Amino acid sequence: MSTVDPDACYGIAPGHRMQWEEVQQSWVILYPEGMVQLNDSAAEALRRCDGRTPLSSVITDLEAAFDEADLSADVLELIDAALQQGWVCLR
Repeated sequence: MSTVDPDACYGIAPGHRMQWEEVQQSWVILYPEGMVQLNDSAAEALRRCDGRTPLSSVITDLEAAFDEADLSADVLELIDAALQQGWVCLR
């Protein structure tokens, strides 16, 4: 069961940084213990998690950008996994 609140704002966790990695040709999350390479869809979602925008607005934006009907379940699952890994936090 997900504890992700669609009305809450999430952002990259302190001690973590999201950036484009030229060598990898992908977005990554860097942190003191290592690096996580993101797939394109995860990167698009996490780039929109700025700590000020409610997750429901992020989902709406992604649905409009990619002309998809309902991405809620996928985005909630991603954010839940990212929270568990410590990549993002509630702001």
